[in-house]
Amino acid sequence: MTAVTELGYLGLGVKSIEDWKQYAANIVGLEVADGDVADQCFLRMDEWHHRIELKEDGTDDLAYIGLRVAGVEEFREMKEQLELGGVKVRVGTAEEASERHVLEVMKIEDPSGIPIEVFHGPHILPNVPFHSGRRMHGRFKTGEGGFGHMLLRETAGLEKTYEFYRLLGMRGGIEYKIPVPGQPKPFELLFMHCNSRDHTFAFGAPSKKRINHVMFEFEEFDDVGLAQEVVDNNKVQLGVKLGKHSNDHMYSFYIITPSGWMNELGWGGRAATYQSEYYQRDVYGHQPEEGVVTPALEVIS
Repeated sequence: MTAVTELGYLGLGVKSIEDWKQYAANIVGLEVADGDVADQCFLRMDEWHHRIELKEDGTDDLAYIGLRVAGVEEFREMKEQLELGGVKVRVGTAEEASERHVLEVMKIEDPSGIPIEVFHGPHILPNVPFHSGRRMHGRFKTGEGGFGHMLLRETAGLEKTYEFYRLLGMRGGIEYKIPVPGQPKPFELLFMHCNSRDHTFAFGAPSKKRINHVMFEFEEFDDVGLAQEVVDNNKVQLGVKLGKHSNDHMYSFYIITPSGWMNELGWGGRAATYQSEYYQRDVYGHQPEEGVVTPALEVIS
């Protein structure tokens, strides 16, 4: 079965590109690069041309996700695999591929309407080393595991969502069954992975927007502490306090982005185990910040 290899890039629609530039560079430590057109810019975290495209369109939401396949043959095989699975596929034009800074791109939607782009041949800039927007002890962890993970909105049901992402060659299942007082059934979260990173996508948390959070991982432990200090000094709204996840062992905290959804900043994620198991809580911490109100999450309580 042909499989995607990593979370390569994503596109975000934002209300204020200037707010996002300041947030990305001065809070998170990403590099801000000029866009190809007006009201656009790119965010870098390694030697790829970009990992995130920002476009000022007023939505403050996820616009699309880019998933990589290894090359030309895998691209063709994936198209056939998806179509045999009943997925409507549109191969992008040369101009559309150029806009994404890739060699080829195809466009699909998951069962909940999340726009997915499958691509190969990203534009790499070894002559333009990544330059952090602020001081950091190390770099962001990308490489074979992709640039991070995302928790996405799902409205079609976890089973349909699972079957769709299996068509992309991903593996996974329910990893959290969290007891809810007064409810007969636990709260379940589905996780899917495509490489050594414990998970690339998660589904099951309620959200008004397509995206609940995106996670960036630091290579150095001290960058989590430094990021926490930067967040405190700049009075950035906290979403979830420091803690350690049971499934990926990530030591992390969550902050509210200028678009109202969350950004997880972490270190120490373990590799995928490739075997199913489930948890009822995290190792420690990760308590939601009480009373936080966001357009994506309403009230975190």
